[in-house]
Amino acid sequence: DILATETINGKALEADIYNAIPTEKVDGTCCYVTTYKGQPYLWARLDQKPNKQAEKRFKRYLYSLEDCKEFVWNVKEDFKPVPDTWIPAKDIEFSNGNPLPDENGHMPGWVPVEKNSKQYCWHSSVVNYEAEIALVLKHHADPGLLEISPVPLSEILEQTLELIGTNINANPYGLGSKKQPLHLLVPHGAFEIKNPPTLKQNDILSWFEGCSEGKVEGIVWHCHNGCLIKLHRHHLGLRWPLPDTYLNSQPVVISFNRTKYDCDFEPRSLFHYFSNLDGQRFDRLKDIKFDA
Repeated sequence: DILATETINGKALEADIYNAIPTEKVDGTCCYVTTYKGQPYLWARLDQKPNKQAEKRFKRYLYSLEDCKEFVWNVKEDFKPVPDTWIPAKDIEFSNGNPLPDENGHMPGWVPVEKNSKQYCWHSSVVNYEAEIALVLKHHADPGLLEISPVPLSEILEQTLELIGTNINANPYGLGSKKQPLHLLVPHGAFEIKNPPTLKQNDILSWFEGCSEGKVEGIVWHCHNGCLIKLHRHHLGLRWPLPDTYLNSQPVVISFNRTKYDCDFEPRSLFHYFSNLDGQRFDRLKDIKFDA
């Protein structure tokens, strides 16, 4: 485990972290929207991982620190197969036209989420490819209010988002229920931190521990050069999840103008349920129920 230190590392300084925009790190699974079959699609995160033999070689290399020459991957033979539709993540490095694994020996990448995917059923519940929309949670125009609304996939093209909800990462935000699972997409950087701590370890610690805005999984600083610097509560030895999260301290309104869509939403779909809740307001995300 990495623990945060008193000093700010070179990468963060180089990226000008002092002038970066601090945002809430939302606890879910990472997704990406890009084109597939000629239309905008949601893609799920899928890392290509080494097979057993390569994993053993890599571990041996990591533990034999006296052997300081580069570890060499054989990209064709060292990795478990991924679906043909798999694409490598954007920030991955290449060598001789082959993607290179990161420091953990993984090749991060994406696979498209098909409409009736069993494996990615929670992902597919938040998109409707007929209407080309996604269910998105973000700030409402009124301060202190969240909003859930359908967003055209074309508007979030080439963006990464976080999928949160009932069946993701033990559901830290208490969304939905076993009987009625509820999942939503949150664009990365959607929740800017209004009163961020200074970049001193003690200030960051007391911010996480002492104020309602600090009841988040972590902070992601969005630097102007595109660099992201992440700090997780765990890096400071603080616990997560928390019984009361900052996300659940804000009221939320549903805005779903169903006259805009000329398709009928499937009866048990999230789109169907939310379209019936248009204009409704809830005190907290965890209060949203469909059986009313």
